[in-house]
Amino acid sequence: MRSGKMKMSNCARRIAAAAALAVPALVALAPTPARAQSWRTVTISRQISGEDALQVEVRYGAGRFTIRPIDEGVLYRMHLRYDEDIFEPVAEYDGHRVTLGVRNPGGSVKLRGKHSGGRMELALGKGVAMDLDLKFGAVRGDIDLGGLSLTGLRLSTGASEARLDVSEPNAERMDRASFEVGAADFKAMRLGNLNADHIDVDAGVGSVELSFTGSWQGKTSVSIDMGLGSLTLRFPEGLGVRIKKGGFLATLDSQGLVKRGSAYYSLGWDDAAQRVSIDLNAAFGSVSVEWVR
Repeated sequence: MRSGKMKMSNCARRIAAAAALAVPALVALAPTPARAQSWRTVTISRQISGEDALQVEVRYGAGRFTIRPIDEGVLYRMHLRYDEDIFEPVAEYDGHRVTLGVRNPGGSVKLRGKHSGGRMELALGKGVAMDLDLKFGAVRGDIDLGGLSLTGLRLSTGASEARLDVSEPNAERMDRASFEVGAADFKAMRLGNLNADHIDVDAGVGSVELSFTGSWQGKTSVSIDMGLGSLTLRFPEGLGVRIKKGGFLATLDSQGLVKRGSAYYSLGWDDAAQRVSIDLNAAFGSVSVEWVR
């Protein structure tokens, strides 16, 4: 178990690096003299052409960001609005790996606002197995991964507001899904549809909501490491839940759970067909449990 002092050091490190998570060049969010911006829009797409499995990397620094599934024989379709004086679009494909997003070839830049006015809308095709790696900086993100064929998932965010929904069950069984959240407001819904053996959540500072509704298959272990902020856990009635809590000064509202030894169990744990085991390490803040139909 990590000490409270070590945990807060990790949080501070993530916050300091939050602006640089999504793009190779550092994006510093600081005031700067007014500059004329040269906005451009572009749409880039590629058809499915017999791919069995792909590594998909998405990198986006600042702006509004969306992902949705698409079922039209399209591998990806990316629509960008970007300042061409600073950024350039990225759409690289070599048959095994796809890299999408924007990059700043000129080095460090300063943006005048929290969101630079840029926008990325990405559609990913159903039916192709994808190991998906998402990295964002200061974005407002709306991500729907429902119905994709995900063999792995990694999501990292900086100082962002991000909403993730797995609106339909994942067509593949994945070993692990991981979420690294900096200074953020992060919501993840229908995590049961991920079809994952393991789910890892590492959160720094902010508000995190995790909803474990969806179509559960088998047993899933969840590791949550929370720094400073509030954490809300939502479970569907009938799901077997075990929570083992560590950490420092976080309070746990254990509604609908009973304590046995060092862990908390849902009332129907012993007879539940589907079970989720959660190891929770929270430093400062509050943890609440809610049950939904």
